[in-house]
Amino acid sequence: MPRSVNHVASRAKRKRILKLTRGYIGARKNVWTVAKNTWEKGLTYAFRDRRNKKRNNRALWIQRINAGARLEGMSYSKLMGALHANGIEINRKVLADLAMNNPAAFKAIVDKVR
Repeated sequence: MPRSVNHVASRAKRKRILKLTRGYIGARKNVWTVAKNTWEKGLTYAFRDRRNKKRNNRALWIQRINAGARLEGMSYSKLMGALHANGIEINRKVLADLAMNNPAAFKAIVDKVR
């Protein structure tokens, strides 16, 4: 007697992953083993880059704060040191947004700590 194989479930599993690889180029979209490997590797990249995104955003905020601070005649490190010394609790994300979109408010903060 031949072994029992649940072809419905295994086919459904393959179809589900092949559906997730739509838009990939070449064999990555329609060859089962290649598609499965690229999809799994994509999950690894997604996990890694969710963390790298936080790192990149912080670096961008620091550059924007530095640019704003230098327009006010101060360096980034001097500004951040003065903020901490004066006990002003404002994070880099908000400071960067002020430096870009509301220079008057950013100038007021710099004048307060100067």
